[in-house]
Amino acid sequence: MSLFLGPMCQHIPGHKSMTDKGQVLDLQPAKEVYIPLVAGANTNFEILVEEGQTVAIGTKLAETKTGFYVPVYSSVSGVYKGTVKRMHSSMRPQMHMVIELDGKQTKTQAFAPIDWMTAGREDLVEFAKQAGLIGLGGAGFPTYVKYGNPSGITTVLINAVECEPYITSDYMQTMADPADLIEGARIMGKMAGVTDVRICIKKSHPDLISKIEQASAGTEVTVVPVPDVYPMGWERVLVREVLHKEYDKLPAEAGAIVNNAGTAIELAKMVKNGEALETKVVTVSGEAVDKPCNVRVPVGMPVEEILDHLGLKGDEVILCAGGPMMGKAIPNNKFVIDRAMNALTVLPVNPVPAIACLRCGSCSDHCPAGLQPVRIANALKMGDAVLMEKLGALSCIECGMCTYVCPSRIDVTENVRKAKRTIQMKSRKK
Repeated sequence: MSLFLGPMCQHIPGHKSMTDKGQVLDLQPAKEVYIPLVAGANTNFEILVEEGQTVAIGTKLAETKTGFYVPVYSSVSGVYKGTVKRMHSSMRPQMHMVIELDGKQTKTQAFAPIDWMTAGREDLVEFAKQAGLIGLGGAGFPTYVKYGNPSGITTVLINAVECEPYITSDYMQTMADPADLIEGARIMGKMAGVTDVRICIKKSHPDLISKIEQASAGTEVTVVPVPDVYPMGWERVLVREVLHKEYDKLPAEAGAIVNNAGTAIELAKMVKNGEALETKVVTVSGEAVDKPCNVRVPVGMPVEEILDHLGLKGDEVILCAGGPMMGKAIPNNKFVIDRAMNALTVLPVNPVPAIACLRCGSCSDHCPAGLQPVRIANALKMGDAVLMEKLGALSCIECGMCTYVCPSRIDVTENVRKAKRTIQMKSRKK
């Protein structure tokens, strides 16, 4: 970690007003869902059902065979039709389980509920593991892993910051369901063995702060207002702002566990109802969307069907899985809503030509990870993977801040992304 950290004072226009009012729209797939057999970088799954088998909402479909254990449950009822390889939001073709809907939406209890007040810490961690709970804010990391060995943990931070432009799915869920947010946060506190549980919300949301403070009254959960700057939602920046600590690799080194607000809400529902993750609230926004709003859809619903329902403005658009800063621009609409996805951002094509680097240093000045993107780009041009790694290219989270502040309109983030790929490829060849 560099000593030259960005000042963390850059406010980015949120464009939140496009979708932060009104109701969440419920949509259903026309015929089929495609459940991705993906858990982070792990695609090694054992399928637990047979082709032609009838499944219900909550039927366990598959589980990982290697790496962290992650089970996958059905989001709809219907008939399992086998697997197919298709585009995934990771921008790679991946295997998906195809389920043809029967129109009944029959449910089965995926697992037994648990009384979290009387259950032991280890029992709750095991429950989260068997429930298949992953980080729902975009990362998709298995939640139980963070709580497996809480030695040295003093604080649980619930990330309700949602600093990415356009996205309001967390805001809408927390406004609608403060009770489950508080209960989920308390369960996470017990899983970590701590009583210091803080929900972090941007100061620019006084309505949400007030509602969560009322809901948390009389509990160990407190609300922490944080500045409306980008990328305040990155866990490293959040730990720095709230706990005034730095760490090398993981927040646990600073005594913290960080979880997304949507993950806390989902955990509370799993504990009470014994239901696996069925649906996702996804923000569909951007200037190229005809009717921007938040939608609630089953996991595995084709993006194409969602966009057909909401409509697009124009034939040529940029479609991002996620927000415009950290999301990935996907070349087509043939991917589906995965468990960790929280947004689709659709923007008009408006290319801005780049000019030569001015050596102004803005990218370095604003980097929340303390990197020097210009030096990394120069090392990339020279093909010097050792220097790229020495300059910390692998520490980049691709937040997009350097590209956003660049007066030359250079895609600085892409240069660092290429450097990361170069380092990784060189490492594989060793």
